[in-house]
Amino acid sequence: MDGFVEVTSESWLSRLFGSIKSVVVGLILFLAAIPLLFWNEGRAVKTARALEEGAAAVRSVTTDRVSPENEGKLIHLTGEAVSSVTLTDPAFGISESGLRLERKVEMFQWDEETKSNTRKKIGGGTETVKETTYVTKWSSNKISSSKFKQGTGHQNPTSWAYDSTETISPSVTIGAFSLPASVTGKIGSGQPLQATEGTLPAELQGRVKVADGYYYLSASPSTPTVGDLRVRFSIVRPTVASIVAKQSGNSLTPYTTKNGRTIELVETGPKSADAMFTSAKEGNAALTWILRLVGFVVMWTGFGMIFKPLVVMADLIPFLGSILGFGAAVFSFIVTAPITLVTIAVGWIFYRPLLAILLLLGAGAVVVGGIALALMFGKRKPA
Repeated sequence: MDGFVEVTSESWLSRLFGSIKSVVVGLILFLAAIPLLFWNEGRAVKTARALEEGAAAVRSVTTDRVSPENEGKLIHLTGEAVSSVTLTDPAFGISESGLRLERKVEMFQWDEETKSNTRKKIGGGTETVKETTYVTKWSSNKISSSKFKQGTGHQNPTSWAYDSTETISPSVTIGAFSLPASVTGKIGSGQPLQATEGTLPAELQGRVKVADGYYYLSASPSTPTVGDLRVRFSIVRPTVASIVAKQSGNSLTPYTTKNGRTIELVETGPKSADAMFTSAKEGNAALTWILRLVGFVVMWTGFGMIFKPLVVMADLIPFLGSILGFGAAVFSFIVTAPITLVTIAVGWIFYRPLLAILLLLGAGAVVVGGIALALMFGKRKPA
């Protein structure tokens, strides 16, 4: 195994002092979750209103001509996105026609992986066994070996001969409309280009080997060494796209709604305006629930950390600490779940007061009706 094992111990008193810090961190997390949840409700409502405004204002147009009467309006168009420009990568002699040319560069590098296991000991202390191993792998991210615990023999190069790039065609059109880079960058997905040695510039001939669809700057692609590079290209070919944006001359720009939100929807394939707005609304709803869950977890975690000193004190007898830790987690859940719901409800009242009031009146009517029915049947005399 290329690595090492560390065994460290921490006394009960040291853990107790450390747990006091967790109380401060826990309070910060708990308090930070409240504005996060409140902000999320505002973001969701504003985005929903912007999409509703856009769905009501959008007009579908044909792409054979640009109509002056639609200037500044929110339009929807569908057609084949094409480019008249040949995209090139001079460094590797690539020349292809398409919407985007993508170069992905990976380096064979060292990476540090750590696994740890902590067990409690009688008396409240802990023992941690940490296993650190060093592995080699291809990665498009630069892994800094300066942060490795055992840097000797595991150094990664700090500079790369080539970087990953994306070249967007400056001339992409759908019929009479010219597309900006912000739109072109969202259309389609890249198709891998077959690597060939024949197109390589003279300076790379002999230095670069081709295997498995990659260009390898390596003495042996099958047995790479740290610092070797491999490069792969992909091209986004002309394809049908659907766009919702503001008409600006013969081009498109983001549409600004009354509440300041912008709309620029791009999907690959023929999609109606209704389908695109439905998809955007579903995405907004999904993001809202994700952020609600994140806010709840942050609040739950933070509140639980406040009890850390009590759990550590109970760890004098390990099983008591485990029981108290579980109880603290359950209690934190019971406390933070309703606080989360109340925060969300307050957000609704603040951002959508009319709807919130109607919901509250409806809920109150159900409760009152249920009580009335219960009283009515309770007073009915048996036959």
